Amino acid sequence: MTCIEQHKITIFYDGACPSCIRDRKWYEWLSGKRSKDVSWFDITDKGNELCQKNIDPKLALSELHIQTEDGQIIREIDAYIVLMQRIMWLQPIAFVLKLPVVKPLLAMLYHYVVNKRLKRTGRI
Repeated sequence: MTCIEQHKITIFYDGACPSCIRDRKWYEWLSGKRSKDVSWFDITDKGNELCQKNIDPKLALSELHIQTEDGQIIREIDAYIVLMQRIMWLQPIAFVLKLPVVKPLLAMLYHYVVNKRLKRTGRI
């Protein structure tokens, strides 16, 4: 790990989504001991709690959201970048994701895939 200081974060994930659950397990495995610095919040049927944190429940379904230790909400590709920066071997991918041409293209692809999944499962 580089000298990036690890702080506690909360990851808001869709517990009704099998691929989201797989992603959670994958991230926990990659994080190893550092997984103790991550709190997981299943957004399923938690609209009121999300609103209290200024997170739109509909956006929470279609975009990854994380909350930093200081309460800042980070979403979409920026949230993935923060998560990848926390794991040494994913840091190069985080660097690429930040590139001005990559980030918007990846965001479009991400929204397409997520919206397709949500429509297929009748959730939007």
